[in-house]
Amino acid sequence: MLVRDAMSTVVLTIGPAHTLRQAATLMSARRVGAAVVLDPDGTGIGILTERDVLDSVGLGQDPDSERAHAHTTTDVVFAAPSWTLEAAAAAMAHGGFRHLVVLDRDEPVGVVSVRDIIRCWAPRRQPGRNIPAQVPA
Repeated sequence: MLVRDAMSTVVLTIGPAHTLRQAATLMSARRVGAAVVLDPDGTGIGILTERDVLDSVGLGQDPDSERAHAHTTTDVVFAAPSWTLEAAAAAMAHGGFRHLVVLDRDEPVGVVSVRDIIRCWAPRRQPGRNIPAQVPA
């Protein structure tokens, strides 16, 4: 299975001047764990994740004054739609992150998350069928 089969094609994009509260509000409303930060005058394409927002709030920073650009990851690992899910999972495991921005011709066309990959790899739950309490070792 390929990244294009698993990725979300509804990409939340924000600008570097968005506050963390604005970013969190948009991520919550769209039920996504990351926003692609587009900064055409600066670093280009970055990513702001729920973890970035949580870390800032945990440090006591004000989400109404903190700007996305100060918390955006700019050394992003990008995936291509043609990558296998195994390659995407390996990149995530190696880099210690849970989201990959998917680029096609240098444009963001999707985001693939660990949850997307698990959804593809896990067996579908059948109505009325219990999921085992323990997964065999």
